[in-house]
Amino acid sequence: MSVFESVSKGLEEALAFADGDTSGAKVHKVSVADVDVVEVRQRTGLSQAEFAKSIGVAKGTLLNWEHGRRHPTGPAQVLLALIAKKPSVVQDLLRSA
Repeated sequence: MSVFESVSKGLEEALAFADGDTSGAKVHKVSVADVDVVEVRQRTGLSQAEFAKSIGVAKGTLLNWEHGRRHPTGPAQVLLALIAKKPSVVQDLLRSA
């Protein structure tokens, strides 16, 4: 099978999956624990403004998470779970960049 045929087949499978055809599809579900955003931020020692800036979200977004009006999802949820395990992870990565 050529590279073109392989890519074409993959795209066809992706389109079929998007249309609801899950036959033969490998679905990977990742479960990320919910975190207490206030506790995570406080463990970093950063203010709300500093923490929001360090993870690339608006301060208003962080406030909504902290007050329970909204909940982090997707990449933000994963990043917060990482920070919960190692509060210095963002500073460590940014320092080395």
